[in-house]
Amino acid sequence: MKVFRLCMAATALASLLAGGAALADPADKLEHIRPMLVAPPNVMKHEQATTAKPRVVEFTMTIEEKKIVIDEENGTTLQAMTFNGTMPGPTMVVHEGDYVQLTLINPTSSTLEHNIDFHASTGALGGATLTKIQPGEKTVLRFKADRTGTFIYHCAPEGMVPWHVVSGMSGTLMVLPREGLTDGNGKKLAYDKAYTIGEFDLYIPKDEEGNYKSYDTPLESYGDTVEVMRTLTPSHIVFNGKVGALTGEGALPAKVGETVLFIHSTANRDTRPHLIGGHGDYVWATGKFINKPERNLETWFIPGGTAGAALYTFKQPGIYAYVNHNLIEAFELGAAGHVKVDGKWNDDLMKQISAPSPIK
Repeated sequence: MKVFRLCMAATALASLLAGGAALADPADKLEHIRPMLVAPPNVMKHEQATTAKPRVVEFTMTIEEKKIVIDEENGTTLQAMTFNGTMPGPTMVVHEGDYVQLTLINPTSSTLEHNIDFHASTGALGGATLTKIQPGEKTVLRFKADRTGTFIYHCAPEGMVPWHVVSGMSGTLMVLPREGLTDGNGKKLAYDKAYTIGEFDLYIPKDEEGNYKSYDTPLESYGDTVEVMRTLTPSHIVFNGKVGALTGEGALPAKVGETVLFIHSTANRDTRPHLIGGHGDYVWATGKFINKPERNLETWFIPGGTAGAALYTFKQPGIYAYVNHNLIEAFELGAAGHVKVDGKWNDDLMKQISAPSPIK
């Protein structure tokens, strides 16, 4: 009986200690920081490597449902659903071992339930089951960034996941190694600039006369849009929310000698990024920095539901086209952008020996 009582007491004590351990939150003692998110294609300010101890990195994003023009040439519109009003949503950057803490707000102006699924997180459908919010609600989610890489996040409401995703609700979380990027053989890699390119396949319904239809609310467009979605044939495939978003005044600036990190997300369809006139010096096509990067790629393959990353050091000035190298999708459906590079031309890399002239 005495032994039984001792065992019971030990069990009770173990349960009490376990309960206390469960109540103790390891993140409570960590430093909290609140960096500012910025609209793509730009990426928030961040350290590429850090000696700091793990921190809780707090972000806030507000869902915005709004009508946007996706093709200015003919005025085609989309009833978009967005994180922070942009397609893609802002790119968040933390380091391995940090905690991501997101306050997600669904304002009263919204008409639909929303949530968020982080591909970088573990459990609860990426946090989707813990972040369901109706219009006029907000929620706070925290998870540990326990693996490095570039990862998709997207809205994932039950029964309507694809509709929300192809209506604009995706973005990227980048989890950097605390020591920074390497080539897999110990060589440190760094970049001067980072850009986010979010690729979206869009499905805009047409009327009986073949004109793209316009709607006043997302819910009003739902039935027609799903019908087009089920054909698996996009009406548009665009970078950053519209045809030509990254051309002209939206072209990505760089200089000869600068190394640029391109973060390319595609939440739904496979894609094949290609930099015309350049290369992928170091490419993590599936975006996971624990894997050794591939070298000197002409084109790389990013599966749907993935964010890839590529480093390139520009050697020549001029306009570089950054495209999905399914060239039909690039030139006919809109999946193309430009990088505008300033600097001095290097004849050793390329030189026109003779200008076009009549055949004699």
